[in-house]
Amino acid sequence: MAKKQAPANDWEIKDRVYYLVSRKKPLILSIPSKHTQKRPLMWFDENLGYERELRYATNQKSPFVDEQEGTATLEHIIFRDGTLFVPRAKQALQKLLSLYHPHRGAIYEELDAVKEASSDLDYMEMELYALNMAHDMDIDQSEAILRVEMGSEVNKMTSKEIKRDILLYAKRNPRTFIALAQDDNVQVRNFGIKAVEQGILKLADDQRTFNWASNGRKVMTVPFDENPYSALAAFFKTDEGLEIYKNIEKRLK
Repeated sequence: MAKKQAPANDWEIKDRVYYLVSRKKPLILSIPSKHTQKRPLMWFDENLGYERELRYATNQKSPFVDEQEGTATLEHIIFRDGTLFVPRAKQALQKLLSLYHPHRGAIYEELDAVKEASSDLDYMEMELYALNMAHDMDIDQSEAILRVEMGSEVNKMTSKEIKRDILLYAKRNPRTFIALAQDDNVQVRNFGIKAVEQGILKLADDQRTFNWASNGRKVMTVPFDENPYSALAAFFKTDEGLEIYKNIEKRLK
């Protein structure tokens, strides 16, 4: 049973655009335009207290079968490349799609220009905020964030390349960039990775322990089923770990 939509007292006569909500946009998609046993097209009228049959007919003023007169000229409702444009003259089709069709919200939605503009503005403001953060960010933090995405490849980059790539990353993925920039553990994890790469610490082959590379003495045991560098970052925040952190900091290049 289709859900009752808001009354159309403030209905505006205008061109309307509808779009498929799925990420996958088929070249052509047809939705029900008339009621059948296999593909019901009904709408429950709260005022009348019963379901009313729907169908799209190009020569009728209403989408309700009980309000249509004479021979109905039926037509398919087809989305092409994920969208369907309906001009203001086709009021029966617009009302069927905007007010009564049971697939609205599940398969398609009506484009709301004001809502879309507001969403675009929010995204642009977030993008600008991320770019400003990236512009003012020091090289160490920029390297830490890029390492999350690029791994050890970041070691081959010059300072200018890191600065360029962090700005590009902030522009392309502003939400993720801001989250990483505000995550204290990202920089601490990067510190641990650099300590291993520069031969100060050594991660065992089974990735269960960190040892001093110089003498093999154990620094810490990685808890079961944890990322070793995340565990090391957490360890550096303990009293014992802080002393080791300071020791490593003096040796890092």
